[in-house]
Amino acid sequence: MTQQDISGEYLDGYAEILTRVSATGRRLSRDELESRRALGERAAERGCGLRQLVIGHLATTREVWSALPTSGGGPGARATAETVLAATEQAVDAFAEGYERAQRLAVRQEEAARREFIDDLLYGRSDLGRLAERAERFGLRLARAHAVAVAAGPEPYDDTHPVMRRVESALHVRFGERQILLTTKDGRLICVAPGDQDDVLRYFTKQAHTATEGGQVAIGRAHPGAGGVVHSYEEALGALDLAGRMGLEAPVLRAADLLVFPVLTRDRQAMADLVRSTLGPLRQARGGAEPLLETLTAYFDSGCVAAEAARRLCLSVRALTYRLERIHRYTGSDPADPMHRYTLQTAVIGARLLDWPAQEL
Repeated sequence: MTQQDISGEYLDGYAEILTRVSATGRRLSRDELESRRALGERAAERGCGLRQLVIGHLATTREVWSALPTSGGGPGARATAETVLAATEQAVDAFAEGYERAQRLAVRQEEAARREFIDDLLYGRSDLGRLAERAERFGLRLARAHAVAVAAGPEPYDDTHPVMRRVESALHVRFGERQILLTTKDGRLICVAPGDQDDVLRYFTKQAHTATEGGQVAIGRAHPGAGGVVHSYEEALGALDLAGRMGLEAPVLRAADLLVFPVLTRDRQAMADLVRSTLGPLRQARGGAEPLLETLTAYFDSGCVAAEAARRLCLSVRALTYRLERIHRYTGSDPADPMHRYTLQTAVIGARLLDWPAQEL
């Protein structure tokens, strides 16, 4: 079927409408306008280009006008021309309205299908085989391993947020049509990429950190299959949650670098016992356990360098040393002794993970 045949299908009845209107001088009726809208919707659903269809309307208008008896000139011709042009404007406007209405509906349906797919993908819902089939439509091949990066910023984001558009545009310019899925979930930016394309995740991390004005990005490990996307996504979320509890301020967190923390908290009761027995005596100190726990945290975070820990705490080295001696006196463990250091540091990590002493264990 030629383009002319396709255009003609959506011009059905248009010439007759113009002929009737030119004879009476009336405007298009409600039924005539609705018929134009219906044809516009049908054309959009079939994927026909609006530009060619408008050209077809104008060409038909020219043919009808040239066949009118008053087309040669004079006052009657002028009045008829105005009537025909007004009718053309009404008809094309109604046709375009129907076309755009169908397009908006298609976009909403596509967005709903995409959101449903993303929810199923990130939460592991739906049959995995069916999920893999649906993934092809959105540019993913779930037979491969994938990794997920999650960016959190100072405000929640959705798919229409300018930050999301900026990151999406940057990745599209850099990587084109690679098998990358960009979306948002629970106010965070999400990037799903093949596990062997770490350059994509690094670039997403850079763009997201900048666009969110210093937001934090976590990257899960690569895992195969549809279930692997869920696993990587949960690892990235876990890394962000851990950063919040541990006060980790690094702009980029890799789940692979934080595996020791899930190991430490796998047996929560054992960790709670360690915190209570090792650090519990600090409650007896004047001012409570918090200042001394903060001292231990700074000391270990600075690599057990007293001068650096003192700088972080805005203390003199002498004041820091005095605090470490008090910790030794209350706990029986010397932070400077390599034999005691591991137990104390593990207990400090556990306290931060379990929010002790704010939360009773």
